[in-house]
Amino acid sequence: MKIALAHKRLELRGGTERVLYRTAEGLRDRGHEVHLFCQRFPIAPPPGVWAHRVPGISRPRSLRALTFAVIAPKTIAKHHCDVVMSFDRTLSQDIFRSGGGPRKVLLGKMKNHSGLLRKLWYSISLYHSLTVRLERLQVRNNKSGKIIAICEQIKREFIELYGIPEEQIVVIHNGVDGVRFNPRRRVNEGRSLRDELKIPVDASVVLFVGTGFRRKGLSRLLELWERRELPGVYLLVVGNDARLARYRKRWSGEKEVIFAGPQGNVEDYYACGDLLVLPAIQEAFGNVVLEAMASGLPVVASAEVGAMNGMNGPLAEGIVADPDDLAELKSKILKMLDPARWSLVAQAARQAAEEYTWDNYLDRVEQTLLECCGQHLPLKN
Repeated sequence: MKIALAHKRLELRGGTERVLYRTAEGLRDRGHEVHLFCQRFPIAPPPGVWAHRVPGISRPRSLRALTFAVIAPKTIAKHHCDVVMSFDRTLSQDIFRSGGGPRKVLLGKMKNHSGLLRKLWYSISLYHSLTVRLERLQVRNNKSGKIIAICEQIKREFIELYGIPEEQIVVIHNGVDGVRFNPRRRVNEGRSLRDELKIPVDASVVLFVGTGFRRKGLSRLLELWERRELPGVYLLVVGNDARLARYRKRWSGEKEVIFAGPQGNVEDYYACGDLLVLPAIQEAFGNVVLEAMASGLPVVASAEVGAMNGMNGPLAEGIVADPDDLAELKSKILKMLDPARWSLVAQAARQAAEEYTWDNYLDRVEQTLLECCGQHLPLKN
């Protein structure tokens, strides 16, 4: 097949962008002709993948979103691809992969956890109102196409909000690299990083990984450390935020709170930690959950994190029903750090992560693409 993949930018910083890159690589390796259509290419495309720049206005971001949504389909049409899969809001495509769920639902959740001024800002923001309208047009124009939801929760939200037939939405979970993220790294890379960060070998380390600290609930975690609720436990924050410098200044005198910033070797930070905590307001899936589990880390996360939907057994004990309840959040953290049960939960986490392979992800994506072209994958022996 000649496949078009569309998104505003190609990079490896965000979850959607990393999945886009991995999808292009994987489909190329399966013998397809893959074409990327983006407004920006901060990094080079995978070797053997065609790259096409979509014209547009870069600032403000509302015009960037609008021009990409309108111009990308016209640019793609010139190249006569067999099937078009959009990872972003575009007005025409065969398959729309939603990495974040319905925008209107996200904004509603953010408003519910905001003060008066921020609620007002969400209500009057041109960018937010525009993205909601673009998504509505995208779904309306995609009546005969497919929507890929990354978890069951996102599928339900699209059905309830837009009345989309259930058979039009296919759930395809993301994958995780089980070699890069592996418990074996704890012995060397994990210990070495602890030495570098001056974290005692016997100290427990809670890890927070993500970009956009507010939506992902970092303030809830920091409140526990501000109240001295978890003495002797280190909080290691990995990722970027517009206010990162402000966070670092505020916590500069606290040796047990470390802001590492964005890291290319994030696998070493998982190897350094004992528990991932993600008390997010909203997180459609949460690739960091799979990365932590593949690294052999238990996870404590809010029920809003899509990757937690399928957890069972001891892993389900890490689901926080109300992350605004600091007593519940603290209790879950201490339970998952309990040395008497940590190894058992860590082993269960790794075993669960092994089900989320990129091969499984690509099998489902390839089948969906082929179905849009009236074809099917050959049966496996």
